[in-house]
Amino acid sequence: KISKQDLFNGHHVFPREPLKGKMESKMLFMGGVLEAYEKLFGHMLRQLPTPSPQLAISKDKAGTSTAGASASGDVRSNLKKVLEKIEELKRHRYQEQVKLLQGLQNLKHIEMDNLKIQSKALWELPWIYEEASSLADNVMRRKRRRRQTRTKTRPGV
Repeated sequence: KISKQDLFNGHHVFPREPLKGKMESKMLFMGGVLEAYEKLFGHMLRQLPTPSPQLAISKDKAGTSTAGASASGDVRSNLKKVLEKIEELKRHRYQEQVKLLQGLQNLKHIEMDNLKIQSKALWELPWIYEEASSLADNVMRRKRRRRQTRTKTRPGV
């Protein structure tokens, strides 16, 4: 539990800026956010105390049951439900984005000081450079075509 001042301090956990981009960027970003939520909820579930059997709930002098074990069980089941929904959404709608994110994460683990990797990377560079250049050119051509199409279809032009 944290104070309302800490909760509403104006700083987001997940930045909002990438959501203003193109649809592909938004989908990729959301795939990353869902991945982060999946890890966060998994961590939260591991931090919860282990659920105790229902028979262990004791009654106090007034005859009411203490809800400590029950409350953590409710939190656990609710977290599990939310986690299942996130996993389902990722599985059905964000499969490509998750694969791409995993590929990007693998790039971070390339051994930069390994001589074999350096040599292979130099050998692969011409193909990679050509591929990157052609992708950038295709994006620019597509933007130019859209601009031309918009100006042709405007009434009175």
